[in-house]
Amino acid sequence: TLLVLALLLSTLFTVAISFSFLGHDADEPYFKKTLDDVAQTNPGIVLLGENVDVDVDEPSIGIRWSILGCGDGYVLDGSAGVHGSDLCGLPSSYLEIYVDSSIEPTAVYDPSHLPFVSQTGRRRDIQNLVQFDSDHTLDVHLDRLYPFDNYVLTSTLRAVSASNTTIPIQKLATIDQVSSFVIESVDVETYEVVTDGVQTTQIPTRDIDLYVSRPAQARAFTLLLFALSWFLAHATLLCVYLARKCSTYRTTRSAKPILKHLGGSLMVLLVIPQLRNAMPDAPGYDGVLIDCIGFFPQMILSSLSVLALLLLMILRE
Repeated sequence: TLLVLALLLSTLFTVAISFSFLGHDADEPYFKKTLDDVAQTNPGIVLLGENVDVDVDEPSIGIRWSILGCGDGYVLDGSAGVHGSDLCGLPSSYLEIYVDSSIEPTAVYDPSHLPFVSQTGRRRDIQNLVQFDSDHTLDVHLDRLYPFDNYVLTSTLRAVSASNTTIPIQKLATIDQVSSFVIESVDVETYEVVTDGVQTTQIPTRDIDLYVSRPAQARAFTLLLFALSWFLAHATLLCVYLARKCSTYRTTRSAKPILKHLGGSLMVLLVIPQLRNAMPDAPGYDGVLIDCIGFFPQMILSSLSVLALLLLMILRE
């Protein structure tokens, strides 16, 4: 009866926690409010970072940008409704996008290349025609503080029309969470100064600052695994103490009582690396702080405990 009850409770718990995967489709599209605000207050060109790929090992950040237009005169006919906003869609005119003052355009958007849907007359949103990637080098001098490592990236973007006129970008925004990282984006209206020797011209640009950090859940799981590893390492010291105490008070010179303590310590020696590998997006064994105060001394302590138990067994034989 107790076994059946345990199975029922386990099944109920598994089914209940599985509901966490449901309901996300019912949420309002993430960028809808941002797009509506731009269309109503400051219509123009908008660039959305729909995907941010953070690679600390590379180290780099790759951003997948979507080119959009918001407000009257900026939306291509038949394309409104992007990200749930009826006021925004694909831009209505030709654009070239320059990232970090590059000489050649990083992306070229031409609405004449977008096909129509025969039945509805709507424009097709072809990703390779309306999206582009920008890659940026990441400053990782704080990566050794995992899981409390934070990163900052700044970038500047500029849009140019077919007549070689710079068009102000009204908004830069990115998603706020990707795998293993939380991202806070802040965009700033800026300008560049160009001098031809006679006249000085201000060219409107827009900068974005990305603040990248680990999510609270990842930090909590990492610290929990870190603490469990230390508890297990300390348990091997307890095994040595108990084995020594056992060998002191027993009159028979048998090594069997020490064997169970040796088995437990060996098990800890195998489990600690698995706990280290289970840490969310754990870095390599490159001497990060959590290894210098955790994994390396834990393995040394556990190994010394195993050696001590082996020595006790040899002395008992």
